[in-house]
Amino acid sequence: MIEVVQIIIATVLFFVMMFGIGFILNMLLKTTYFPIILFVIVIVVLAIWSPWEDAANPTLDNIGTYTLVYYIPITGALIGAYVSGWAIQALRKGGYKMF
Repeated sequence: MIEVVQIIIATVLFFVMMFGIGFILNMLLKTTYFPIILFVIVIVVLAIWSPWEDAANPTLDNIGTYTLVYYIPITGALIGAYVSGWAIQALRKGGYKMF
């Protein structure tokens, strides 16, 4: 039961964190979906490099070490990055020029 609560809290925390970072990056760089591209690049590099063992099989043993517990918060963060881009786009369509 405690693991489920921790996963939910981590997912919400990652969502809010990526939404905030993405919103600020979108305001500063005047882009819409740059945080998603940056997030995917960083996560893909970390997902491959982090568990890497030289003696293991490069495809199954290294990348296969992640379980569902790792993927749920990462998915929440990706959704937060997307929602930040959507929010900026909606604000721009609404006439707010500072975003």
